[in-house]
Amino acid sequence: MSKRFAQVKEELLKQRRDLLYEVSNSYETCREIGQDGVPDIGDMSSVAYSRDVLFNLSETQRRRIHDIDVALEQIEKGEYGICMSCSEEISPRRMEVRPFSRYCVECKTDIEKYGE
Repeated sequence: MSKRFAQVKEELLKQRRDLLYEVSNSYETCREIGQDGVPDIGDMSSVAYSRDVLFNLSETQRRRIHDIDVALEQIEKGEYGICMSCSEEISPRRMEVRPFSRYCVECKTDIEKYGE
């Protein structure tokens, strides 16, 4: 594994650890919300909204963890930085900004427009 890929791998592993920590904290916060007595109807609405926000946030984080895991697999296979759709190299700038990118800009745009 090249030095560059080793650095990318370390950064991805750090991002993964950070996200897992955030997901864990979000989960604990959701469990604690509304556990502090008998709420009135306004409190119940606020609690429900807060839980929804935290659950959605952690789902987004779970997707990010999945993307990072795929990037780590690609590094191990020697396919890191190659678009999973067109097999062309993903621009180094895109990989720098979003090191877990699986698609080049053109393919990602098509996927967002037309679905996978």
